[in-house]
Amino acid sequence: MPEPKKAYLLLQDGLLLEGTAIGKSGTTGGEICFNTGMTGYQEIYTDPSYYGQIIVNTTAHIGNYGTVNEEQESDKPKISGVVVNDFSTDFSRKTARESLQEYFEKNEVVGIADLDTRMLVRHLRNKGAMNAVISSELSPEQLKKEISKVPDMNGLELSSVVSTKKPYFFGDAAAPIRIAALDFGIKTNILRCLTERGCYVQVFPAKTTFETMKDWNPHGYFLSNGPGDPSVMPYAVDTAKKILDSGKPVFGICLGHQILALAAGLKTFKMHHGHRGLNHPVKNLVSGLGEMTSQNHGFAVAKEGTENHPEVEVTHVHLNDGTVMGIRLKNKKAFSVQYHPEASPGPHDSRYLFDDFISMIRS
Repeated sequence: MPEPKKAYLLLQDGLLLEGTAIGKSGTTGGEICFNTGMTGYQEIYTDPSYYGQIIVNTTAHIGNYGTVNEEQESDKPKISGVVVNDFSTDFSRKTARESLQEYFEKNEVVGIADLDTRMLVRHLRNKGAMNAVISSELSPEQLKKEISKVPDMNGLELSSVVSTKKPYFFGDAAAPIRIAALDFGIKTNILRCLTERGCYVQVFPAKTTFETMKDWNPHGYFLSNGPGDPSVMPYAVDTAKKILDSGKPVFGICLGHQILALAAGLKTFKMHHGHRGLNHPVKNLVSGLGEMTSQNHGFAVAKEGTENHPEVEVTHVHLNDGTVMGIRLKNKKAFSVQYHPEASPGPHDSRYLFDDFISMIRS
């Protein structure tokens, strides 16, 4: 057996860790953050909302069930790099096409294994999300120069980078409901959840004008999830305002939720370390019921400004920290949530939100 190749992880605050190289040999950088999900690593890696980020999987064992094409949330991994504890090149699932190592090599993902990821997560919880670099080719001294090249996520516009370059259709053209989806980094399972409910979806690039989407005469509009800082996306906020003025129903998820909030005059902020996992408790303030939710966001809607707002009602809150998880506009057919009701894998407690959107269109 060949000797495992050494790799280093350097954090912006100076923490240096040595481990074993996995995936493609090379160097990568990005904002380092962690996901506490026990399953679904392939969905995490292919979620466009993670573009520009290095993912730390808190689950101790990664790679044991390989990879399958059906679990892609986009065409390929969007992460900048990956950090794991125990990495498996063997897999037990009979339907898997290839090992995670082969998958990483094919998709040029740089990673590091054999680190105490739970220690690293505690460090990030205390210090906050920060930039980092992984390398299996550079020395620790060289990494110090490399990390200075990584851009700050605060103020970074990334949705237009991951968005589709041209419109495309998803679903059955004979379906009774047409949805225009603005792609800021949309997950495939969102499209499945819409088409399962009788929708034919046209997915538009992030910077598509309202007038272009309106020409298709959709019954409703969807604002998707995606990466980056929503406060530097005036093009999206302007489009959202025009959609609201049209009177057509609007549903937003994650970044789409933040864009809808900005269009309504609220503000967003960068969180200390964000919410990323499959077990986040949310309370629906309208029904009084609790939901276990899948989340992935480093920015959130500021609670200040929601109180006594003439047009906005907060509909959902995070039970751990009280952050805003959902809003609706009182004078419009528009609502949004910060979390992911389409989660796959993950809890399905929130799938009713898609039904609410369809009911809003039909009414």
